[in-house]
Amino acid sequence: MKQEKQIFEPLSNWLAHQPMQALFLELLGLCDSAGLYIVNQDQQIVHWSQGAEQLSGLKSVEVAGKPCLPEYAITEDSHHKTQRIKLCKMNQPDIELQKITRILYDQDGIFSGGLGLLLPVSEPSVKMPLAEVSIGMPTPEKPGFQGLLSRSPAMQAVFKIIQNAAETEATVLARGESGSGKELVARAIHNLSARRNAPFLAINCAALSSSLLDSELFGHVRGAFTGAVKDHSGLFQRAQGGTLFLDEVAELPLELQAKLLRVIQERNYIPVGGDRSIDVDVRIVAATHRSLREEVKMGRFREDLMYRLRVVPIFIPPLRERREDISLLIWHFIGQHNVSSFRKIEKIDPQAMRTLLDYAWPGNVRELHNVVEYAFAVGRGTTLRWSELPPEFREPRTASPQAVQNSPLSAADESAAIRQALEQSNGMVTQAARLLGMSRATFWRKRKVYGI
Repeated sequence: MKQEKQIFEPLSNWLAHQPMQALFLELLGLCDSAGLYIVNQDQQIVHWSQGAEQLSGLKSVEVAGKPCLPEYAITEDSHHKTQRIKLCKMNQPDIELQKITRILYDQDGIFSGGLGLLLPVSEPSVKMPLAEVSIGMPTPEKPGFQGLLSRSPAMQAVFKIIQNAAETEATVLARGESGSGKELVARAIHNLSARRNAPFLAINCAALSSSLLDSELFGHVRGAFTGAVKDHSGLFQRAQGGTLFLDEVAELPLELQAKLLRVIQERNYIPVGGDRSIDVDVRIVAATHRSLREEVKMGRFREDLMYRLRVVPIFIPPLRERREDISLLIWHFIGQHNVSSFRKIEKIDPQAMRTLLDYAWPGNVRELHNVVEYAFAVGRGTTLRWSELPPEFREPRTASPQAVQNSPLSAADESAAIRQALEQSNGMVTQAARLLGMSRATFWRKRKVYGI
């Protein structure tokens, strides 16, 4: 239960006769010299005072209406929290600020944002936990799971499903955009399973022609076709006892879909040109950026195979829907290159960090890694500067990040994701909405639409 501040009767009677909006705006004006700021439920800055500008070095016109840096975030569990953050400003000594937060609810009791107050720390000996700001080198802590780094509640739900699915032999289908980490999910399932000591093999079903893919998956016997001068063991045979990862499985030709279905159902297959079946013990983890249900409707994918593959569906949210992970991943990749490169980056210019945080990341984590590698290649010195970002980051924008729409979930998949989140959170609506990166109001509306 959220705690309400006690209001004395004289103040309560007086407030009842005041225009609240005008009163609130006057209070903001009085507090303009203080480091006061306000974020909404989506962690976008709606007010950034002159005091906050002076303390942080970030101008109101630059941050208003945009997602706040992670260190300024005010989440639903931030009520009455006080913490210390360290700010690394260009060409200036590092400073420490005290951040005090209060959260706010709307008239329906739904989380609607919060108030933050930044205060300079005058006594350096006071011991408080530090939350390193993203423009300076952060602490070594890297929250993650099996190589997947994330602070996002939605990704925490993915980690839990991976953990549970790994303990079974169920076929898993990972759904996510290109570069979102589908192969890492498959490797995590393998590494946590009883098959961890057997092979993990992967193939991209969109990278080969139908005949080559058939031979690569199922092998061929000598003389099966021109050039087949000896027997060839396919991936299913080489992955015996382990896990086979089928990336972009929606691109699998229809004739090979029937063969894959047989392997899953009968646990055997016949190599190309062969006349006898080979028994196989392989777990399949598949991945796609497409909706298999939509592919079935279009006649491009077998419905019976779809159900065999998506016994355990895992939805991987794109990076633009978990922006709290952007700075975490940037510093992770910088740390990797600091070890192996002649250059060592210790700070990120605030303008560069703001640009990186505002970007839509259509290529997801893979694209972010490439951007860091580019900066190491073209820049010099210990500070990653805005001029060291790829050209597309420095060009004027013609559309906002929100305008980017990459393969939205179908109604059936979104409904399944909502049910999965409710099951994961034991029916707690606020937590389930957070797992999916939705507001509570949006979550309620979608539940009503899908009759859940």
